[in-house]
Amino acid sequence: MNRNDWLEDMQRNLADLIARSPAADIERNVKAMMGQAFNRMDLVTREEFDVQVELLARTRAQADALEARIRELEARLAAAGK
Repeated sequence: MNRNDWLEDMQRNLADLIARSPAADIERNVKAMMGQAFNRMDLVTREEFDVQVELLARTRAQADALEARIRELEARLAAAGK
């Protein structure tokens, strides 16, 4: 048996041992509890966050353009009033 085969065999044996041990049950229970806690926190996914960031950037650009247009119209109105 060469060294790589021995390491792979050892890794499989350890994985099987851990899967059958109480540690696996604890890991599953902790994951379930954390999943429930995250659901109660009403968290968003990274994809949802990125979509909102993009939407906010577009909205900000539109607001900036509208502000510039308002300033331009106010300047024209002030010039026409003089």
